[in-house]
Amino acid sequence: MNLERYHRFTQQLVTNLEADPRVLGLISAGSMAAQGHDPDQWSDHDFLVVVESGQQEDFRQNLRWVPDDDHIIFSFRETEHGVKAIFDYGHLIEFAVFDAAELQMISANEYRLLIDRANLAPILTAIAEKTAANAAKGSDTHYMGQFLSHLMIGAARYKRGEKLSGHRFIKDFAMYELLWLLGKYLPAENKAVLDNLDAFRRFEKVFPEIGATLNDTLLLNPIDCALAMLKTADTYLRDVMPNFPDNAFAAIQQYLQNIQAT
Repeated sequence: MNLERYHRFTQQLVTNLEADPRVLGLISAGSMAAQGHDPDQWSDHDFLVVVESGQQEDFRQNLRWVPDDDHIIFSFRETEHGVKAIFDYGHLIEFAVFDAAELQMISANEYRLLIDRANLAPILTAIAEKTAANAAKGSDTHYMGQFLSHLMIGAARYKRGEKLSGHRFIKDFAMYELLWLLGKYLPAENKAVLDNLDAFRRFEKVFPEIGATLNDTLLLNPIDCALAMLKTADTYLRDVMPNFPDNAFAAIQQYLQNIQAT
């Protein structure tokens, strides 16, 4: 979707929801919020709608309030509160509908209030602060332990013949944990660009060289990928991470090399 059409869609969404007295708030998220990074031609619309209690299901099930609703070719319930819809011109929207009390269950980092009829601003500020604090609490021991164990599990499953599962444990689970640790410890002037809810998001914008290396790493077969990820972790974390697990790294490197050789 080109940007002119993207912004027209956003404005029509605001107009449609402002016309409904049951709507208490509209909160844009992700690139739609344009906080730190603007939407581009690849962006979807990601937003939350806050409505009067008891009206949530009507908004989730009846999408007449959505701009271009006659172009929706597929929609489905993603979560208890959330819906995704696909348009025939190749656009995606992701939204969730809450009442004011249910809003307390969300996590939020980048957002913008487009409609506020219920003094939602201080509530969202508190939610964003809590989200950031929870993200900062992540334990090095937990993430490192998950990274190392997921490499082992993925390599073993791949060698056993469970190749799809092997790919997932190494290239998804273990990669996420590696990115979280790198994002925490590596210096960069623009680290605020990183997404504290998803370690994959915008990593290569903050760390372009390492990001390019890891992208190439993902193209390797899973065992080679696991060894390369272990080397990356060793290179960038050993000298900066407290209590770096030297013995575990040596043992798992040997474990992966043994699997590779069999």
